[in-house]
Amino acid sequence: RPVAVDVDPGITLLDLLREHLHLTGTKKSCGIGECGACTVIVDGEPVNSCLFLAGQAEGKSIYTVEGLAQDGELSRLQKSFLENHAVQCGFCTPGMLMSAKALLLRNPHPTDEEIRRALSGNLCRCTGYESIIQAVREAAE
Repeated sequence: RPVAVDVDPGITLLDLLREHLHLTGTKKSCGIGECGACTVIVDGEPVNSCLFLAGQAEGKSIYTVEGLAQDGELSRLQKSFLENHAVQCGFCTPGMLMSAKALLLRNPHPTDEEIRRALSGNLCRCTGYESIIQAVREAAE
């Protein structure tokens, strides 16, 4: 949905989403673009919203984790994460989902290597990654 906000263009997209638009699904973690927890999709590309300035977002399409579910129904990707036990503590999950969604938008049938590469900017301390890769693989089928 189109959104217009009057904020300092120097704040991060992450802070704009969380503090001004109250879209708290995008997680704030490292703040230096290392963990991927804050990943959102900007004009089709995954970005670390902690490094992306609000002013850069003007006129762009921003896709957050809140947009995955439609009409209260989880997306195929979200369901696959649950079915494959790709969620442990859940802190990295929104970023993982958005990196995976960006990949699937570009390539609906990725190889395991392409999935690994797409998720390489997202850190998880709990799952060991195999369940996450399986979830993305199954969502792509």
